[in-house]
Amino acid sequence: MTTRKLSSLDRVLVNLDRVVRIVFGRPQTTRRPNPAGSIAETELPEQERRHSARLMRINHTGEICAQALYQGQALTARLPEVRRAMEHSAREENDHLHWCETRIHELGDRKSFLNPLWYAGSFTIGALAGLAGDKWSLGFVVETEHQVENHLDKHLDQIPVTDRKTRAVLDQMKVDEIHHAQVAKAAGGAPLPRPVKLAMRLASKVMTRSAYWV
Repeated sequence: MTTRKLSSLDRVLVNLDRVVRIVFGRPQTTRRPNPAGSIAETELPEQERRHSARLMRINHTGEICAQALYQGQALTARLPEVRRAMEHSAREENDHLHWCETRIHELGDRKSFLNPLWYAGSFTIGALAGLAGDKWSLGFVVETEHQVENHLDKHLDQIPVTDRKTRAVLDQMKVDEIHHAQVAKAAGGAPLPRPVKLAMRLASKVMTRSAYWV
């Protein structure tokens, strides 16, 4: 059985399908079980429930951004093995998207209205990083995952101890983000210049504050 080689138009159409699935529909996942699936729901005070839901909305938007970065980078990656690594990590990030969305709905809240905007911006950044070269593209992944890991730690500190379902999702996400950073670094990711890291942190703060409310 031969594998069909995708043309440039095929790749564009595949990516458009992914965009629609990620931002508006249901993305393709690895079918891993939801880490919170077997945990019983606990009744939370209204203020704690609302805060947990908004933190999960931030995490969901963060995963939207991660998907866009990976897809932009995969589109412009030069080495096939780098492209495959990006695409594999992106599929695992789809699991996070699904888990976050499920938990948001369980907590009676909604996704951010700004997700399409954040996707477009992150995709552009990812594509530019890929054009700069695979080592910088992979270095961008390493730094992104480190920053996401720090965000997850902060959220775990804020989530009520009794909200075991949300904590289970965040714990598994953290394990995956650490692994993705290790994979990107092992593949040749270069440390980013300090100004780039600072710019990424600033953009992250804008995203988290806007997603919490909008």
